[in-house]
Amino acid sequence: MPADNLTAAKGRPKKLDHEALWNYALRLLTSRSYSVAELRDRLRRRAARASDVVRIVGRLRELGYLDDRKYAELYARLRLENDGFGPARIVRDLIRKRVARPLAEQAVAAVFEGTVEDDLIDRFLRRKYRAVSLPEHLAEPRNLASVYRRLRYAGFSGTGIVRVLHRYSHRAEELEGIEEDAES
Repeated sequence: MPADNLTAAKGRPKKLDHEALWNYALRLLTSRSYSVAELRDRLRRRAARASDVVRIVGRLRELGYLDDRKYAELYARLRLENDGFGPARIVRDLIRKRVARPLAEQAVAAVFEGTVEDDLIDRFLRRKYRAVSLPEHLAEPRNLASVYRRLRYAGFSGTGIVRVLHRYSHRAEELEGIEEDAES
């Protein structure tokens, strides 16, 4: 960062006037997408006046540069396609990014419409355990439990996980008790 953007006293970023804050917001949005709350927080840290943040966020929303619905749908689609995560994980991540829960759930439901959870779980397992023989690996109870936990963290339902793991290990029924505990 150039020296003129920093205050000399403590090395903190210089507070920005309205025009500089607008340019900063546009720079942020060209590098990646932000939820409204994420961008608002970033702008608040740099704003000389709080009223500038409200005006800039409002203008960005009017222009269509900032839209939590589009952001949530894009985020959900990319997390599904690139990372293979399940719906629960994506909703959790969107909420952490301060997208409203109902909006996050709607976006995820729209993105996952028509997908079969068992196929997603299978694809996730093949990608994460490609160098391992799953039937051999899952014969060990601690490995079976570890894979189950990893799939739950990835956002898949307990019943779907048990159904898919049953294809690789007859011990998958042992997880049914864990599944009920985890979902309650």
